[in-house]
Amino acid sequence: MVEYWARRNDPMARARERFASGDLVEEGVRAPILQSWQRCRDLGLRPDRFELPYDANLDLESPLVRAALPVLDHVEATFLDTQVSLIITDGDGTVLVRRTGDRSLDQLLDDIQLLPGFRYAERLAGTCGLGTALAERRLHHVRGSEHFAECLQAFACFAAPVLNPLSGRIDGAVNLTCRASDARPMMETFIQKARNSIERQILDTCSQRERAVLQAYLQAKRRGCTAVAVTGDGLEGVDALGDSGLSRRDQGILREKATELLSFGVVATAEVILSTGRTAMLLCRPVTTPSGISGAAVEALLPPASGHSTRLPPLAEQESAEPALWSPQRPGPEPAGTPKTSEAAETPGPGRGEAGHLLLVGEPTVGRFAMQTRRRLQLLSEGGVRIGTTLDIARTAAELADVAVPQLADFVTVDLLQSVLSWEEAAKAGGPLRRMAVGSIRADCPFYHLDTQFEFVPATPQGRCLTTGQSILEPDLTLAPGWLAQDPVRGEKLLVGQGIHSLMTVPLRSSGTVLGLVTFYRSEKPDPFENDDLSLAEELVAHAAVCIDNARRYTREHAMAVALQRSLLPQGLPQQGAVEAAYRYLPALEGVSGDWFDVIPLSGARVALVVGDVVGHGIQAAATMGRLRTAIHNFAALDLPPDELLTQLDDLVIRLDNDALTSGGGHGITGSSCLYAIYDPSSGQCRMARAGHPPPALVTPDGHVTLAELPPGPPLGLGGLPFQVAERELPTGSQLVLYSDGLLQDHRRDIDAGVERLSQALAHPQRPPEATCQAVMDAMLPIRPQDDVTLLVARTRRLDTRQIAAWELPSAPEIVSTTRTAVTRQLADWDLEELQFTTELILSELITNAIRYATGPLRVRMLRADSLICEVSDASSTSPHLRHAATTDEGGRGLFLVAQLAQRWGTRYTANGKIIWAEQDIPS
Repeated sequence: MVEYWARRNDPMARARERFASGDLVEEGVRAPILQSWQRCRDLGLRPDRFELPYDANLDLESPLVRAALPVLDHVEATFLDTQVSLIITDGDGTVLVRRTGDRSLDQLLDDIQLLPGFRYAERLAGTCGLGTALAERRLHHVRGSEHFAECLQAFACFAAPVLNPLSGRIDGAVNLTCRASDARPMMETFIQKARNSIERQILDTCSQRERAVLQAYLQAKRRGCTAVAVTGDGLEGVDALGDSGLSRRDQGILREKATELLSFGVVATAEVILSTGRTAMLLCRPVTTPSGISGAAVEALLPPASGHSTRLPPLAEQESAEPALWSPQRPGPEPAGTPKTSEAAETPGPGRGEAGHLLLVGEPTVGRFAMQTRRRLQLLSEGGVRIGTTLDIARTAAELADVAVPQLADFVTVDLLQSVLSWEEAAKAGGPLRRMAVGSIRADCPFYHLDTQFEFVPATPQGRCLTTGQSILEPDLTLAPGWLAQDPVRGEKLLVGQGIHSLMTVPLRSSGTVLGLVTFYRSEKPDPFENDDLSLAEELVAHAAVCIDNARRYTREHAMAVALQRSLLPQGLPQQGAVEAAYRYLPALEGVSGDWFDVIPLSGARVALVVGDVVGHGIQAAATMGRLRTAIHNFAALDLPPDELLTQLDDLVIRLDNDALTSGGGHGITGSSCLYAIYDPSSGQCRMARAGHPPPALVTPDGHVTLAELPPGPPLGLGGLPFQVAERELPTGSQLVLYSDGLLQDHRRDIDAGVERLSQALAHPQRPPEATCQAVMDAMLPIRPQDDVTLLVARTRRLDTRQIAAWELPSAPEIVSTTRTAVTRQLADWDLEELQFTTELILSELITNAIRYATGPLRVRMLRADSLICEVSDASSTSPHLRHAATTDEGGRGLFLVAQLAQRWGTRYTANGKIIWAEQDIPS
C-alpha cells in the first residue's frame, strides 16, 4: 500500500508514506488530518480503492434543501464561469444538490462520484472535506495530498455542517469543491457565511409556518364570532395573558404547561393550580392551515376572581373534534373575503364569566424542541447545584453520573487518569485510567467496575478523545470506528445485550490539563445523541472538571499538610518506665491544623506529657507546630518546671508573631494552647500547668473520672500573665488523659455534653491505655471532624521502695569512702555487681565535686528503674561545667570521667539547690 502514498515528492507525500509504514508522524500534517487518517486506517480503508454507495431516493423537499436553494441561487452568480462547485448533502453525507460555475468541472466531479445520490461519509470516502466536517461536526478544509483517497488529491474541499437552529441537529453540510491549485483562503470564510445563511433560512421558514398557523387560528376565531385579544405574532406564538391579572410566576407556569401540550399536537386538556389557589384549564386543539401546515393552539381558560373552577366539556366530546380548523363556538356567517376551509367540529368554548386567552400557537415539532431546550437548561441548572458539593474526588464524579442519568443518558462512566490521582501534572493526556463512577439505569451492565485500572485502545472513541482532547459523538455505534477494539466480547454485550446504540465521550479538562474523560451511553431512548446533547454534556463535564480539579488540588495540599504534620509528630512513643502510654491522632477532613502531643523522658525516671494546639489550619499551622514542639523538647532538656517552660514558650510565640508582622509574611499564632505535665514515679507526684488548653481528665483505679482542678492560664502569645502549677499525687494505676479541643467539639452537642460522654467512655479503669484510646475515639469522634483530634492516655506506675536507695550525708571528705561501701552493698542487693566499679567512680567524683564547690548537707540517691540513676543534690545553684584538663593540670578531670562512663548526665535545679545526675544502662 505504501506506493500509493508517495506518488508525489512533497512533504505531505513523505508524511503519508511514513504514516502508511506505521511510523510516528509528528510534523508536516495538521492534527485534524492526522486524526482522520487514523480513523480511516482503523476502518480498513485503502487509498487506492474508492467505492461509494448510491441512493436514488433523495428528499429534495426537505427543509434543508428548501432553505439552501435561495442561498445557492444568490451566490451562484459569484462563481459563474469559475472552476468551483457548491454542494449540499444531508446529515449522512449523501449529495442532494450540486451547482457548478464552469460546466467543464462537472466531468471531473462525476469521475470522483461527487454528484447527487452518492454518499460522501468519512467512513466510506476517507479523509475529505464533506466526510470529515460531518464526522467532527465542525468546519473543515482538506486540500490535495491531505485527502485519504488517491483519486481526490487533485481537489480542495471546504465544508461546514448545517445545524438546524430549532432542533439542534445537523441536517446536512454545505461544501465548496475546486481544483487544489485554485484553492484560496477566502473560500473558508465564504463557506462559513453560506452555512450561516442557510441556517437563517431554516429559521425564517419555521417562522413563516408559525405565522400561517396563527393566521388559521385567528380566522377560525373570527368565524366563531368570538373576540380574542391577541398581541404579537413572533416565532413563539401569541401571548394574551398580560391583562389577565396573573402574576409573572403564574404566567410562566401556564406557558411551560402550554408548551408541553403543544408538543403533543393532539386534543388535550390540563388543569393547572395557580399560586392564588385558582384553577386554570388549558385546552389544546389541532389547527390546519389552508396550505396543509399542521399546528396546534393552546387556550387558557381562567375563572373569575371569585375562584370558581373552570370546567371544560368531557374529553370524549373534545376528542370527537376533527383535527382541522376549529372554532370555540358554533360557526356563524363567514365574513366576506374569508378563505374557504374545511368544516370545523362543534366545540364549546369558555363558560360565562370565564376568560379565554390564547396562550400559544405553533407546530408540535417546535413545541417538542422547546421542551427539550427547557429540560436541558433545567438539567444544566441542576448540575450546577448538585455537582461539587464536597471536596472529594470520588463523590464529585458520582454526582456527575447521578445528574446525567437518566435525564441525559442511560449509562455514564467517569474515568480519571492515574497520573492525575497521583497528583502528577500530566504533560499529555495518556496512560492508565481509573474508573471513578458509574451511573446506570440497570445494575447488570457489563462496564468496568469502580476502581478498575485500565487503558483505552487508541482506536476507540474514548482513546481518540484522550489523544485529541476533543469531544467525540458517535450517533450510531454500529458504524463507529474502533468501538469493538477495546474488548470485542464486552462490546458485543453492550450493543446486543444492553441495546446501547449511541455514545458521547467528553474530556475532563481544567486549566489546560486533561484529567480524564466522561462517556455517555443511550439504550432505552431510541433517539441518538445530537449536537445539543453533546453541548449539554460538555457544559456539565466542564463544571465537574473544575470541581474535580479543585478537589484534586485540595486533596494534594491536604495530603502534603498531613504528611508534614505526621513527620513532625512523634513516630512512636519513647521507651520509659514512668507510665504506660497510648495515643491517637486524626487530622481533620476539611484541613490540617497544628495539634501535637509528646511523651518526653526526663531525668530521675520522670516523664513529661504534652498536648498542644496551634491556631489556624494548613501547612503553616503544621510548620509552626513543629517549631513549638522542638522548642518544648529543648526547654524540657533543661528540666524546667511546667510554669517556667510555658513562660519560655509564651515568649517564643511572641517573638515568632513579631517576626511575622515585621516581614509581612506568615500568619500569627497568638492564641495557641498547650498543656504540660511532669510525672515522677518515685513519689507519684504530678505537676501540671496549662496555657489556654482544656484540663486533663483523671481516672482513679476505682473508675472515678474527674477533670483536674488546674488553674487556667492564658493562651500562648498574650504575655504578661503568669502560669500556675497544680500538683497532685496519683495512685498507681491511675490514668491521666490529655486531649485537644477537637475531641469535644461537635456541632451536634455542646461542650458539657462532650465532657459527659468522655467521662462515660473513660469509666473503665481496668482497660489498658490502647483500649481506652479506641473506646474514646469510638464514643467521641464526629462523623466528619472539623478539627484535628489528639488523645494521649497515660497509666501511672510507681517505683517500689526497694528500687530506691537514699543517703543523707554531711559535706565532709571522709564520707566518700563510706558512701562507696554503702553503694557496693546496694548494688549487690540489686544484682548489679557489673556496674560496681563505674558507679563507685561516678558517685565519688560527683560527691567530691559537691563537697569542694557546693555548700550545705548532701543527699545521694540511686534509682533502679529502666536504667541505674545516680543523683547527688546540694544547696548550691552553681552549675558544674565539663572541660578538658591540660596535661599539666592536677584536677579538672572528674566530670570528664563521669561523661565518659555514664549514658547521660546533667543538672536540674530545685527550690533548695540543684541535683547532678548520671544514668547507666542496666546490662540485660
